Amino acid sequence: MHSRASEDLPDFFGSMLVKEMRQNLRRGSFIVPFLAVHVLAVAAILVEFQGGRVPSLSVPAGMLNLQILVDSGPLWWVIGAVCGVVMPAAGLILMGQELEEGNHELLLLTKLSRWSVVRGKFLSLWSLCVLTLSSLLPYVLVRYQVGAIELVDDLACTLTVLGWSAIFSAGAIGASSFKGLGARVMAMILFVGSSMASVFISLMLFLVEDEVGVMWNLNAVAGIFCFTTLGLALGRSRLRLVIHAFEVKPSYMVLGLLFFTPFVVGITTAMSIGYAGLVGLLAMAGVGIYADVTPKMPVGAAAPQPQIPGPTPGASKGTLGG
Repeated sequence: MHSRASEDLPDFFGSMLVKEMRQNLRRGSFIVPFLAVHVLAVAAILVEFQGGRVPSLSVPAGMLNLQILVDSGPLWWVIGAVCGVVMPAAGLILMGQELEEGNHELLLLTKLSRWSVVRGKFLSLWSLCVLTLSSLLPYVLVRYQVGAIELVDDLACTLTVLGWSAIFSAGAIGASSFKGLGARVMAMILFVGSSMASVFISLMLFLVEDEVGVMWNLNAVAGIFCFTTLGLALGRSRLRLVIHAFEVKPSYMVLGLLFFTPFVVGITTAMSIGYAGLVGLLAMAGVGIYADVTPKMPVGAAAPQPQIPGPTPGASKGTLGG
C-alpha cells in the first residue's frame, strides 16, 4: 500500500503550483479541450491526406511568426488555435477565484509573495498548454506520409505556439484580476494589441529582409519575457492589500506600461537600425518588475511604539465632595 507522501508532488514545485494543478485536473477546463483537440487533429490530418498538398512556406521560419502557422496547413491551425488561444483563455477566470472570495488575503498571510501567487497560476496554465502541444506532436510526424514535414519549419511552428501561449496565458491571468467581464475584455484587448504590435515592430526589419538569424530569435525571446512579465505584473498589482492615499494604483501603472511599450520598442528598434528592439522589451520588463514594490520595514528596525493614551489626570479621583 502506497503512503500518502509518495503521491505528493515534489517540494520544488511550490505550494501554489501544486494547488492550481490539482484544481485544473479536477475540472473540465483541461479535460474537454484535451479530448476535443485530438478529434480536431485527426480531422485536420484527414483533410491534408485527401488534399495531398504539401504546404509551401513563403515567410521566414522564426519564432513568434504567426504567418508561418497560417501557411503550415490545417493541423497547425488546430494546434495554434487550441494551445495558443483557447486554453490560455481559461486564465480569464483564475484571479477572480482568489479576489472575489477573499482567498488572496489568506494566501498573503502565509510566506507566499504576490509573485508566487501569479507565477504558480501561470505555470499551471502554461504547463497544460505545453502538455497538450506535446501530445499532438505525433500527428505532426504522421504528415511525413504526404511529404509535409520539414524539421526547421515544424520547430519554428512549435516554438511559435509555445511563445504565444505563454504571452496570452500571462495576459489572461492579468486581465482576470479586474472585476466585471467588460473590464477584463478591455484589459485583454490592450494586452494583446500591445504584445502583437511590439513583437511585430521588433521583428519588422527581419520580415522585410526575409532573414532569420540569431537576432530574430533573441528579439522573439525578449518579447516573450517582456509580456509574460507584464501580464503577471498586472495580476500581481491587483493583489496589493493596502494602497495609501498618496499612491497611484499599481494596476494603472502597469496598464500605462502596456500602452507605451510599443512606442519604446519602436524607438529602440529605430535607433538600432532595426536590430535591437529587444533592448526596449527588456527595459519595459524591468520596469514592470519594479513598478509595484511591496512596502517593507527595514531589516533591524525597531517596532513602532503603541500609541495608547495614558490615564487622564484626576480621572481616578471621585467627583463627589465629602
